[in-house]
Amino acid sequence: MLHKPWSLMRMVLLVSLWLASVCNLPLWLALWDLPDVSGLRGALFGVVFALIVASAVTALSAVLTWRWTAKVWLSLLVLVAAFSTHYMRTYGIVVDTPMVTNVLQTDWRESRDQLSWQLAWTVAWLSGPALWLIWRVPLKRISVGRQCLHNLALFAGGLIACVLLTLSVFQDFSSLMRNHTQLRYLINPLNAVYALGEIAFIPTQRDRRLQPLGEDARIVRAPKAEAPLVLLVIGETARSGNFSLNGYARNTNPQLAQENVQSFRNVMACGTSTAASLPCMFSHLGKEAFEARQHDSENLLDVLQRAGYAVLWLDNQSGCKGLCNRIAHANTSELKHPRWCSGGECLDEIMLERLPSLIDDLPAERRAKGTVVVMHQMGSHGPAYYKRSPQAIKQFKPECQSSALQNCPVEQIVNGYDNSVLYADHFVSQTVKWLQAQTRPTALMYLSDHGESLGEKGLYLHGMPYRMAPREQKHVPMLAWLSKPMQQQRGWRMDCLQAQADKSWSHDSLFHSMLDLSQVGTGLAKPELNVFGACAAGR
Repeated sequence: MLHKPWSLMRMVLLVSLWLASVCNLPLWLALWDLPDVSGLRGALFGVVFALIVASAVTALSAVLTWRWTAKVWLSLLVLVAAFSTHYMRTYGIVVDTPMVTNVLQTDWRESRDQLSWQLAWTVAWLSGPALWLIWRVPLKRISVGRQCLHNLALFAGGLIACVLLTLSVFQDFSSLMRNHTQLRYLINPLNAVYALGEIAFIPTQRDRRLQPLGEDARIVRAPKAEAPLVLLVIGETARSGNFSLNGYARNTNPQLAQENVQSFRNVMACGTSTAASLPCMFSHLGKEAFEARQHDSENLLDVLQRAGYAVLWLDNQSGCKGLCNRIAHANTSELKHPRWCSGGECLDEIMLERLPSLIDDLPAERRAKGTVVVMHQMGSHGPAYYKRSPQAIKQFKPECQSSALQNCPVEQIVNGYDNSVLYADHFVSQTVKWLQAQTRPTALMYLSDHGESLGEKGLYLHGMPYRMAPREQKHVPMLAWLSKPMQQQRGWRMDCLQAQADKSWSHDSLFHSMLDLSQVGTGLAKPELNVFGACAAGR
């Protein structure tokens, strides 16, 4: 039977049924747990739902599967569905456009941390039977004309079946999708295909020409005032709730607690992934306007450079997401340093090692006006939290030593994560000490790109759609520190920030706060979003 050629239609239908049933295990388990779906009616609805998914996959496949492309396309669908199933079941994530964007922008080091025997096993049993069938069975050779007719019939049949089946359970279906929006992100592999389509389509709807920004930007410091050095540390995957500066029971900030650092305890990220947050937090638009923008524009770093500053982006992670393309930038993540680097990645202190020489390499005429440096941490990037801190730092034991977090007790996961926060505390504290040793006015801001789930409600990592993401993925730490010379130059006192500590802030504030901290004037500035505004008002 398997040696006889099959029609393409038969192959597509069988693979679609496999995808709709076996490869949608996270969807059916999530559906089963809902109180809306129970009893015989719920079981019948589940069957119809599966047929709806199979019909939709069939219609999609009919557009892209021809005799010479069918095996490759169907194999890709099966593999995408298998990998998606693993990550949805293991970490509780969903597959949407930001998540797929994050995957596409992930570097090999981050991908390596995701590899496990469990991943291999899951992908093998989910995709193996289907792939064996796809490549074992030959397809009938037919003319191009007949192929077109068959594909048209398959597309129409799949689409009509999808519509009729949906209409047969429309009341239940519409109610379920409205009340449990997370389900739409679990429909495999349609979720991934839709996300990829949106990623490809959105740029066509946006003016790709980069709009200049802050052409009126200028340094507003007194002419004879000494040029400052401002550092912005972008934390990675740090959640506010695990900072003892913000009330966490464990002492995860022992070193920063000894510094005159102001912590802002109620700060929300504009995204739940690096790919979503970084471009947003450096934009002048704010979250809502940034997501609805019709054209791309320059960012905070361009404005600071246009004002005359020497600007540097120093990265120990997967890159700047295009933010640093027009300024000086360097990456330390793949250096081979005997103290800071091993296993193809480096601890964040490698950036402090490189920082002095990299600053010296910046144009002298710009350094004479001031310097702004962004340091992008590896921070607490998961799931291999245990790799994010050196042995000398680790206080919370035992740690989870696996990337398969669901196989570890929650306590061990939290231990590994908290040790990474301890190291971030050490790194930022060492950075403050380095700034204190400088003779010129210096300042530091720290702000994480997004938070993290550590098993709460069965969720791990980050990247959930923003409107349904838990607070742990959106609530981030933000810190500020000013040297004595900077306080004297500005006429500020650190206690002017204490009243701002519990106010509601967000990533929207970064652009405007950094302008003030760097003493750059522009019509873009919004005083209401400036965390240092109270200090300026009190001068």
